[in-house]
Amino acid sequence: MVQLQIISDQQHALPIIQSAIVAKVKRIEIGLRKTEQEIQKFESKYHLTSEQFMTDCTAEDLDGGDDEYVSWIGELQLRQAIREELHLLSNIEYVTQRVSD
Repeated sequence: MVQLQIISDQQHALPIIQSAIVAKVKRIEIGLRKTEQEIQKFESKYHLTSEQFMTDCTAEDLDGGDDEYVSWIGELQLRQAIREELHLLSNIEYVTQRVSD
């Protein structure tokens, strides 16, 4: 769990910060969908799951050789990174403290 402590003398600070994080999450989700589509293209083309590809294939097994191999692996790594970032941002617990003037 991630706790985000916000100390502010502005009463609207928390909603603004939450709104910015929600907007970031939405952008990340769009990126995740695009990455999933790219992965699906490879899986459909080769009739393989990505797990099978990672364990059973080499660049020589793909029509596009090294370029296609690196692209597929790159999309899988990108998907993992996006999922981790999304998980982190989606599980933030906000802790607020109002500072008096």
